[in-house]
Amino acid sequence: MMELNNGNTVSITLEEDEGGKDQVVFSLDSSSHLKLTPYQARVLATELIMAVNRAEVRGNLKRSHNFSRMPEQAAAGGFQQVFAK
Repeated sequence: MMELNNGNTVSITLEEDEGGKDQVVFSLDSSSHLKLTPYQARVLATELIMAVNRAEVRGNLKRSHNFSRMPEQAAAGGFQQVFAK
């Protein structure tokens, strides 16, 4: 179980349906349930991981962009390139 910023909780469980097939149940505060086949859950997990990776890369690019600016050049909009010796 995981708590979200707004106080809601999310849980992911594995259950068996009436036919004996496994299903992954994604629940939001025990009021909303999304029942997925293992294949559907894998696709959702892959999409989630890809979105997280894109967000992390975007955040790293923003931080690296801010580190490359010199304070006196930031106002002028210039960049300084630093090379290792």
